[in-house]
Amino acid sequence: MVPEPLLPDSGRRVFVALGDSFTEGVGDRDERLPNGVRGWADRVAEKLAKAQPGWRYANLAIRSKRLRHIIDEQLEPALRMKPTLVTLYAGGNDILDLKTDMTALMAEYEKLVALLADTGATLVLFTDFDVKVSSLLEPLKKRNSFYNRQVRDIAEKYGAVLVDYWCLDAFHDRRMWDSDRLHMSKAGHKYLAGQVLDQLGVPHKIRPKDWEPPTPLGLREWERQQRHWIRDWVLPLFGRKLRGVTLGDELAPRWPEPVKVPRKGGLKKLAAAASAGAETS
Repeated sequence: MVPEPLLPDSGRRVFVALGDSFTEGVGDRDERLPNGVRGWADRVAEKLAKAQPGWRYANLAIRSKRLRHIIDEQLEPALRMKPTLVTLYAGGNDILDLKTDMTALMAEYEKLVALLADTGATLVLFTDFDVKVSSLLEPLKKRNSFYNRQVRDIAEKYGAVLVDYWCLDAFHDRRMWDSDRLHMSKAGHKYLAGQVLDQLGVPHKIRPKDWEPPTPLGLREWERQQRHWIRDWVLPLFGRKLRGVTLGDELAPRWPEPVKVPRKGGLKKLAAAASAGAETS
């Protein structure tokens, strides 16, 4: 059952997305778009524009950002935009850092939510998903559970819309994940966009992939995939940690200022026009 629409029928329509790689769109590759990715938030913005013309959209999320970075770098610009819809996913990278004090983290998260809720915008929050990356990360499950309990309580306290990512069974299929096993694939981003739109009561035609059951991996194939995953993702990740750098250090927000989303052609149309203008200038 689709809920009643939560968004205004008229007036200002400004959607601002805050967060890290989850919201930037990592895993959903598209070289035609800023930072080479698309993601669920772009898809939500495009469906909003089709349902209600006039929506403007900014996406300030950058991969690898911790909660403190989101507060320091994204909050003030978001407030200046006077949003009517805000999505926030923050804290996932902090959870992966075993030095993080989870109680202190969630206290800061609540302060951020309170400031966003004070704008009067419709606010969308997300729980975390228990990604089955490796048995080495199983100790993080308690931290994930604590985070999710806190997010649910905070969403209720501040009247936020909650997308309970933890409970979305579709993400137990490995095809919903990119090759790094930490970020959603294109199919995962599309599915999540549909979940967000459902919670907002916005019509759409996004449907889950009609896949055949996944083929069980033989031992040899499993070992091959493990070797590739360690070589391509795990070792580079530890290398970056040792050097004190992240994948987001040299990146700017994908849509740093609210752009009017075309009803036809979507954000790819805007990106193409911007690229053509840059080439002729």
